Amino acid sequence: MAQHLSILNPENITEHRNNAQDRAHHSAIQIVGESEVSKKQLIMPTTKVYIVYYSLYGHVENMAREIQKGANSVPGVEALLWQVPETLPDRVLEKMKAPEKADDVPEIRPEQLVEADGFIFGFPSRFGVMAAQFKAFFDATYEIWATQALAGKPAGIFWSTGFHGGGQELTALTAITQLAHHGMIFVPLGYTFGNGMFEMEQVKGGSSYGAGTYAADGSREPTELELQQAFHQGKYVAEITRKLKT
Repeated sequence: MAQHLSILNPENITEHRNNAQDRAHHSAIQIVGESEVSKKQLIMPTTKVYIVYYSLYGHVENMAREIQKGANSVPGVEALLWQVPETLPDRVLEKMKAPEKADDVPEIRPEQLVEADGFIFGFPSRFGVMAAQFKAFFDATYEIWATQALAGKPAGIFWSTGFHGGGQELTALTAITQLAHHGMIFVPLGYTFGNGMFEMEQVKGGSSYGAGTYAADGSREPTELELQQAFHQGKYVAEITRKLKT
């Protein structure tokens, strides 16, 4: 009986009411907070990653598609494939027995680069440097270079060479100069790929600079491990691009 009377005490009733109000206020703040977070997530703009490549025999294209999968696995990221224009005439391509270009990947114009938040550039190696087709594309970016429209945007690179000693690291090192002049932030892989970086039982392209593959005489395709590294690079660069944007 005394316990019931204590509960009915005006002071206890007031205290109970105040506690209830505090709890309700706290719940309201929590709901509003969660609502604001959800709203922020809903209005957060999409992070665009452009995977821009040149591929003569399809090796770099195969890597690019795997990189796209990795980048698109990151929430809030949209990764798009682009090709740079071919500079060789059709008669030369025919003699080289080059296959048709992928018809589902559009050609990119230099001014379209400004639409992206980040990049992953891919190309075959020619005598230790990127293929002339890709260099020609970079040479055509002088107008956006003049305004430094790409400055501060992250960029990774990947490549294909013919054999050991064919430029797996040199091609990467010479390509970085293009990024530097645009003020872009080079995003190397480092050793984030883990044990795959230390593989010694099989031939594997790539390095701490980025993903890579060997084409040999053209018959060798990217291995499962090389494709895994490509997927990892896409995911890794996309994550960094998203962080820098938000």
